[in-house]
Amino acid sequence: MTVNGLRLAELIGSLSHALDMTEGQPRGHCIRCCWIGSRLGEQLGLDARLRHDLYYTLLLKDLGCSSNAARICELYLTDDLHFKRDFKLVDGSLSEVVNFVLGHTGLQADLLGRFRSLFHIFRNGDQIANELIHTRCHRGADIARQLRFSNEVAGGILSLDEHWNGKGRPQQLAGDAIPLFSRIALLCQVVDVFHAAAGPQAVLKELRGRSGSWFDPELVRQFEAMADEYFWQGLADPQLAEWVFSHASGQGEVALDEDYLDEIAAAFGQVVDSKSPYTAGHSGRVALYTDILATQMGIPESRRRWLKRGALLHDVGKLGVSNAILDKPDKLNADEWAAVQMHAAYTEEILSRIGAFQELAQVAGAHHERLDGKGYPRGLAGDEIALETRIITTADIFDAITAKRPYRGAIPVPQALEMMAEQLGSAIDPDCFAALQAGIRDFSIYLTAEQPLADAS
Repeated sequence: MTVNGLRLAELIGSLSHALDMTEGQPRGHCIRCCWIGSRLGEQLGLDARLRHDLYYTLLLKDLGCSSNAARICELYLTDDLHFKRDFKLVDGSLSEVVNFVLGHTGLQADLLGRFRSLFHIFRNGDQIANELIHTRCHRGADIARQLRFSNEVAGGILSLDEHWNGKGRPQQLAGDAIPLFSRIALLCQVVDVFHAAAGPQAVLKELRGRSGSWFDPELVRQFEAMADEYFWQGLADPQLAEWVFSHASGQGEVALDEDYLDEIAAAFGQVVDSKSPYTAGHSGRVALYTDILATQMGIPESRRRWLKRGALLHDVGKLGVSNAILDKPDKLNADEWAAVQMHAAYTEEILSRIGAFQELAQVAGAHHERLDGKGYPRGLAGDEIALETRIITTADIFDAITAKRPYRGAIPVPQALEMMAEQLGSAIDPDCFAALQAGIRDFSIYLTAEQPLADAS
């Protein structure tokens, strides 16, 4: 059931903190939704299999949330994190939607740019909403299937934003046509958001006001039946995550092995890379280059596998940085650069929540440290930086130079190596750089040897 004592629930639950970040929610939002929904599932008398699938639907409900972040920034000329956070408090009425758009669109843009954005949004609002939710929900469902979860879990994520009255998205499903998991997840989301913002009475007011429009009236009734004083105390309990992780064992928890662990790391790497069109494929490429370097340097296979997971997850903290900064084509100001630097600390914070990932969290979170001590987040220097971190750093720099960025095109490999050679001993470990050169040479020979086969096909 475990790898080195790590359980699937702990791994997914801990990684869900990254999803909270990119939705602008307080840490633990998905875990709290899981607790609320698990209690509601018991109240409804769901069997163990259904409670298991509901459990992971709730932890992963925001799995596709990063995929529309860049588009939100582009359309609304705003910070996607604050936009998403505040939009969860909007009840969908025309007046609230209009006020929200006016209060969140192009506030830092020039007057003409703000006017153009507002005109486009009010003219094409329905189409824009469909696009954003379709992207998010379908992407989340696809990744859930990649993670080996059932079609019921994927369907629950896909239909998260459907409303009981048929006016939701992306398919305008109504009533019982909406999957039960989706109905529960949406209710749990609203419960946690309004509880965090204004407390239990605000929650009950929203549920009653949206019963029959957003929410299944029976679910609202069942929730009110179980939401006693002990429920609200439990929702605020700092030990709630421990209850959520331990509760999974009673719901037919599936086995976690090394292959599954690799797949989960790769899937969350895709979540990170989906956040920006300029980072598409970055985590996978850094993982590939990391493995090539580690092989050249004689790292044992089991350790290389471990390190590759760190490379796949090294930028998971970027989910906590706004695309308004990540995709900015101009030079960053001091505050923006400080926000970007926080992603490394966020990576360590997220991964260190996983008991078996303590060392990996430090290795991955330090990938912007420099040998000369001028890196971040801790300003480590020399031997304070682990060899495994130096490998990821070298792979990350190589991909950052050779990949297209908002402010420039891709740089050819020979020129990239020349640029990297200038940073030897300061930002880049000489041994890692030599391994990179050797790996590129071997990889190029392999590709050349394979080319006739490709032509023949």
